[in-house]
Amino acid sequence: MNPAKRREMLARLRAANPNPTTELEFSTPFELLVAVILSAQATDKGVNLATRKLFPVARTPAAIAALGVEGLSQYVKTIGLYNAKARNIIATCRLLLEKHGGEVPREREALEALPGVGRKTANVILNTAFGEPTMAVDTHIFRVANRTRYAPGKTPLAVERGLLKFTPEEFLLNAHHWLLLHGRYVCKARTPECWRCLVADLCEYPRKTRAPD
Repeated sequence: MNPAKRREMLARLRAANPNPTTELEFSTPFELLVAVILSAQATDKGVNLATRKLFPVARTPAAIAALGVEGLSQYVKTIGLYNAKARNIIATCRLLLEKHGGEVPREREALEALPGVGRKTANVILNTAFGEPTMAVDTHIFRVANRTRYAPGKTPLAVERGLLKFTPEEFLLNAHHWLLLHGRYVCKARTPECWRCLVADLCEYPRKTRAPD
């Protein structure tokens, strides 16, 4: 995909959704951090159902740490891998209290040192909570970047670097949300819905689909 196509693709996605954001529900950077840790291999809808019960009861590192793994597990047991996630969240809460005054750090290295936080999660926090122009490459973005040929790469890190390299600065802040939502609702894994895609004429996917009869 050439620079003109990339710019046009993002311009169309922006016009359709000028102010995109995560579908995870949160009101503070810490709540977002908890939600993103829970979201690994889970749906945003499922995470929101759990955090709607959790956050009214405990929404700070101190309050969630006080629940302990067993107490937290009762709120998140509907989510896949909930035991491991609960352990990571409790350990993260303790580190935030011990090393960061109970605040979520704004530095990538500090974020990635938290249990359950990898590069993708750190990028989500930096972008969505702190307004940094990062690219959190999940399965949706990885697929869209490769399928459209916007920023092809064999690994999430390669795709992330390509997206940062090829995305014009004016689109950097929101590009990861546009691409994620496009992958979730239109450029789906099994059967992309090319017949209703805003950017089908720009996309370089060779096996475009037609609307079902």
